[in-house]
Amino acid sequence: MTRFIFITGGVVSSLGKGLASAALASVLQTRGFKVRLRKLDPYLNVDPGTMSPYQHGEVYVTDDGAETDLDLGHYERFTGVPSRRSDNITTGRIYSNVIARERRGDYLGATVQVIPHVTDAIKEFIRSDLTDEDFVLCEIGGTVGDIESLPFLEAIRQLANELGRERTMFVHLTLLPYIPSAGELKTKPTQHSVKELLSVGIQPDLLLCRSDRPIPQGERRKIALFCNVREEAVIPALDVDTIYQVPVSYHEEGLDEQVCKHFGLHDTAPPDLRRWRKITERIRFPEGEVTIAVVGKYTSLLDSYKSLAEALHHGGIANNVKVNLDWLDSQIFETEGAIRALEDVHGILVPGGFGERGVSGKIAAVKFARERKIPYFGICFGMQMAVIEAARNLARLPKANSTEFGPCDEPVVGLMTEWLRGNQLVRRSGADDLGGTMRLGAYDCQLVQGTKVAEIYGGGIISERHRHRYEVNIDYRERLEAAGLIFSGLSPDGVLPEIVERADHPWFIGVQFHPELKSKPFDPHPLFTSFVKAAVQQSRLV
Repeated sequence: MTRFIFITGGVVSSLGKGLASAALASVLQTRGFKVRLRKLDPYLNVDPGTMSPYQHGEVYVTDDGAETDLDLGHYERFTGVPSRRSDNITTGRIYSNVIARERRGDYLGATVQVIPHVTDAIKEFIRSDLTDEDFVLCEIGGTVGDIESLPFLEAIRQLANELGRERTMFVHLTLLPYIPSAGELKTKPTQHSVKELLSVGIQPDLLLCRSDRPIPQGERRKIALFCNVREEAVIPALDVDTIYQVPVSYHEEGLDEQVCKHFGLHDTAPPDLRRWRKITERIRFPEGEVTIAVVGKYTSLLDSYKSLAEALHHGGIANNVKVNLDWLDSQIFETEGAIRALEDVHGILVPGGFGERGVSGKIAAVKFARERKIPYFGICFGMQMAVIEAARNLARLPKANSTEFGPCDEPVVGLMTEWLRGNQLVRRSGADDLGGTMRLGAYDCQLVQGTKVAEIYGGGIISERHRHRYEVNIDYRERLEAAGLIFSGLSPDGVLPEIVERADHPWFIGVQFHPELKSKPFDPHPLFTSFVKAAVQQSRLV
């Protein structure tokens, strides 16, 4: 029997509903339950694929090619359960589906309304594509009281009535702010948030109360009284020094015990949290530290690189070192002398991105890493910049460029119009909608034996996730390899370059895919583990 836990948020945004959902799911896993996590986003975009990183943060990509909310990255990193297209829905997709059904005549001439047609579509999504999961945790985006989230709240209210309270649970995450002048935590915002939730017919079963300090028993008793929940169901969600402490912290406060009690699960195995304790111990007590410079475009909003930052920290966990990240806007390297900011770092990473802004700064960073023998990791756009740098400075192609920035004489990077996915030919054109012109999701890559990446992966064929429109032009392979840039990974048909590296450099690798999307604290991605290891070796030379 599948049970549903609905996680809502109140008072303010950015309280950490995604982390709370992921941490609870991970603890339930350690009790032997099979879990699935889903995100219901209230915005009108069909998906976040065409949204600016400054608006939405990172776009997380699943194996089946869905562009989703970054919280799905938390879900995978904490549980190891691969997310699917069916695990993220938006108001835009719901309304698109409802309107398409209306145009087909599926509603038999009925007046199409939010209730029941939109709410039915939401409920259908929540219950779709499930097998034998014990728990499905559904995070409702936004903050209670926002007009955008009302259809989702109504849908989960209806679903709780249909399934029965023995199969559903409402968890509400709120904030307890500390007022220094009063010298106390204030419970009133939580009371008002619960009142707002009650106004749409939802009585929370458990409250997760975010706070930067311990919550006195008197305040917990007061919250329970005014919010109509049991005192032991008021769970402190205290700030921690690393997000990977959250599963342990929530368990110690009794969260998973209260969830099991709500569902009448009294004979479950006690959770085994040794994995999380080991991870947090390595984070807190590293044997050394390294500094990695991330030369990107969206460094003023670090959520734009959420999975990347976590994957680098996972590489640190694997090597038992602390990874300090120096976030640098690539545009600063377009001014003379600014490149000296990279002299003391132990590794340079150029991540993905779109558009021409900051390109020359990224190419300067690639050149600096190549000439100074500093470990270099280029991801997606960062691989393309490594190819352009080699073409211009080593292959005697000074006009080498990407057609992403306009027509050019030497298109070493260009828009691919067709490629194979398995046995299926996929075609795209520059006239397609922006959301439909990218190579998305998991694709196989054939590694060239005897190369560094083959040694790192330990295998001949790998599968990694993609999100990009432009590809390195295979026609330039011979000239680039003559300049020392090895094409060490290719698509199975040999048409699309997936990985490049340099044999004359201690660690210089560029990949067209996004390996950060598959890294986990308990299973760090091998490329990040190897990159951080190379940075450790570099630190001993500086």
